[in-house]
Amino acid sequence: MGLMEANWENIVPFVTMALMEACTIALTILAKTALTSGLSPFVFIVYTNALGSLLLLPYSFFFHRGERDDEPFLTKPSLVRIFLLGFTGVFLYQNLAFLGLSYSSPIVVCAMGLQSPAFSFLLSSALGEGGLRWECKRTRGRVIGTLICFTGAFVEVIYLGPFIRPSPSSSPNSNFLTTISHYLTFFKNSDNWALGSLLLACATLSISIWNIIQLDTVQKYPQVMKVVSAYSLAGTLQCAIFSAFMEPDLSAWKLELNMDLYLIIATGIFGSIIRTSVQVKCSKMKGPYYVPLFKPFGILWASIFGTSFFVNSLHYGSVLGAAIAGTGYLLIMWSQVQRDVQKDMVEEKYNHQLDSDDQITPLLLGNGDVDQV
Repeated sequence: MGLMEANWENIVPFVTMALMEACTIALTILAKTALTSGLSPFVFIVYTNALGSLLLLPYSFFFHRGERDDEPFLTKPSLVRIFLLGFTGVFLYQNLAFLGLSYSSPIVVCAMGLQSPAFSFLLSSALGEGGLRWECKRTRGRVIGTLICFTGAFVEVIYLGPFIRPSPSSSPNSNFLTTISHYLTFFKNSDNWALGSLLLACATLSISIWNIIQLDTVQKYPQVMKVVSAYSLAGTLQCAIFSAFMEPDLSAWKLELNMDLYLIIATGIFGSIIRTSVQVKCSKMKGPYYVPLFKPFGILWASIFGTSFFVNSLHYGSVLGAAIAGTGYLLIMWSQVQRDVQKDMVEEKYNHQLDSDDQITPLLLGNGDVDQV
């Protein structure tokens, strides 16, 4: 019975996180379709984040019900952090990401998203957090992984290659694929491919900065969902002000009862409540590195969707670049895990040494009379 429970504790988080990545890619394809069909990315961002913020505000209190809030949240330092988290993690990231998506494809979103630990490593090195010792295997792993990540991004930009699944001249399922391509869009054209890749890379840099701020913030304010709710609201307000200037046409803001509206509702609910809750729960169950390890699954799902339901959409070069980036991503993550394991071992050894000293000291003090004789 215990073995069965242990297996379920491993299987359920694994399957759930894999499905989260599948849903993310599916929503990305639907977003690409909506943007290609004429939906303004600025309108899409504001509406999805507004819905998400409205849902997150009450949900965050429900999620942390019964938990004691030791640290006051609404202080001047925390408000500054909330503003910066909203600016980097919502405003900058989403505007750059959805503009980049409109010029590229979901597989490029995956490849550029995998640059995050490489950017984080460069940022932490620039800020002087941790020395770079080349003789250390973990440092070499992070440096080499960063180079591999950037190589994958470079391949993604400069080499498209032939389509993996070109249009069939005549086949039993050609009509089905033609119908799918009529309603959904995976890839449109490569005229602004490099621009889209650059925008997505900038979005990843922004989310890497957000990650540094977020890690420090959660250490001070461990009620994660309340932090997410606060910076989501701040980012939504920033997006609304910016989008009002970028999309002044009021007709663009009018929504009808169609797929665009359904997509906004689905994205708002999934991004704010479902995915965030699952990630928080899995991180508590399996540790902080469990959730990031599933990010390369996006390549798998994008490749499956791109080859199963679309023709003239997925290039060999795109998959190759994403696979190279995924290899570098996993190498950096492995190096970070090894670094933290080593740090925990050192701390445990130090604490054990302190405990030993506490046990020895009274004995020494008790033998004071002997030393004086």
